[in-house]
Amino acid sequence: MSLDARPSPFDEMINRRGTHSAKWDRMEAIYGVSADDGIAMWVADMDFHPPQCVLDSLRGMVDHGVFGYHGDDDSYRAAICWWMKTRHDWDVDPSWIFTTAGLVNGTAVCLEAFTRPGDGVVLFTPVYHAFARVIRAAGRDVVECEMPIENGRYRMDFDAWDTQMTGAEKMLILCSPHNPGGRVWTRDELEQVAAFARRHDLLIVSDEIHHDLVFSGATHIPMAKLDGISDRLVMMTAPSKTFNIAGAHTGQVIIPDSDLRATFAKRMAGLGMSPNSFGLFMTEAAYSPAGAAWVDELTPYLDENRRLVDAAVNAIPGLKSMDMQSTYLAWIDFSGTGMARDEFTARVEQGARIAANHGPTFGKGGDSFLRFNFGTPRQVVAEAMERLTAAFSDLQ
Repeated sequence: MSLDARPSPFDEMINRRGTHSAKWDRMEAIYGVSADDGIAMWVADMDFHPPQCVLDSLRGMVDHGVFGYHGDDDSYRAAICWWMKTRHDWDVDPSWIFTTAGLVNGTAVCLEAFTRPGDGVVLFTPVYHAFARVIRAAGRDVVECEMPIENGRYRMDFDAWDTQMTGAEKMLILCSPHNPGGRVWTRDELEQVAAFARRHDLLIVSDEIHHDLVFSGATHIPMAKLDGISDRLVMMTAPSKTFNIAGAHTGQVIIPDSDLRATFAKRMAGLGMSPNSFGLFMTEAAYSPAGAAWVDELTPYLDENRRLVDAAVNAIPGLKSMDMQSTYLAWIDFSGTGMARDEFTARVEQGARIAANHGPTFGKGGDSFLRFNFGTPRQVVAEAMERLTAAFSDLQ
């Protein structure tokens, strides 16, 4: 058998129903999509096993059989530093790293550490819905800077956004690469983000959780690699999306600046936060040469799934899949159908029996969109696209 003819491990069908999977076991209650024959394409986790090195690490813990307090995290920190240098050419000092219960939690701690109730927090929308949720829950104000679409992709419009600023804004949360649009921001765009933050005295919290899942032709640039920005920058990364271990709720907040680091450390201490050992072991195992080899197999598989989605969606009159460079989350625009949101959503949920995220939850600019997760075996993606085509067959 030739190398190219080998079956992909990502083609394995894994039944996640009845396993306390939010994505599969909650879709009927939330979307009305049958748990029996529905396809879950909403929650941003994948339907794949993590790499064998992660499974082996967990088995080693279980075989040892004692689950006491974790100590000496030097090798964990070293693995993170190795990954960022090897995969992203970013030099990270181990002392910069804090561990939070995932990056939604990391965002919440940043809000607590660096802002006060009533402060404005800037989002470039549409953007990951959890940001606005935690901002509002913390008593801060969401400031939505809507992104225009140009040549099929989102772009930044700082001339318009400068006029929106009132001086009450204290923080900007950047999603890089962008979820749900799949944009990998260029160095010039990141430089403009930095300049915008300087003009309006904003702290930048850069969520880079999708940074490993970038398709051929694009290169992710960590915000921390820009010059002259470290005094107003907090980086957030995690292995959760890359290796499909989101249930470990383990993320890293990485802060190069000593003053910002001291402020964040004080808030972490006040909250009594410490990580769970399972997440630390999984992260260390994932951030390894074996984990890197696995990602190098995963990314082209996801890219082929993306091509399948794009071909099917863009063949349906009135539907348009955004041209994406990263993530496994397709952002599909239904505005060309002329249908009201309730109608095209019903066709997807009741007609195609697919659960997809509703666009308005991502903020301004999301009304005509649904987000589809294609991080699943290709035959599932193909079945979903066949159903979607059938649901809109009258347009063809």
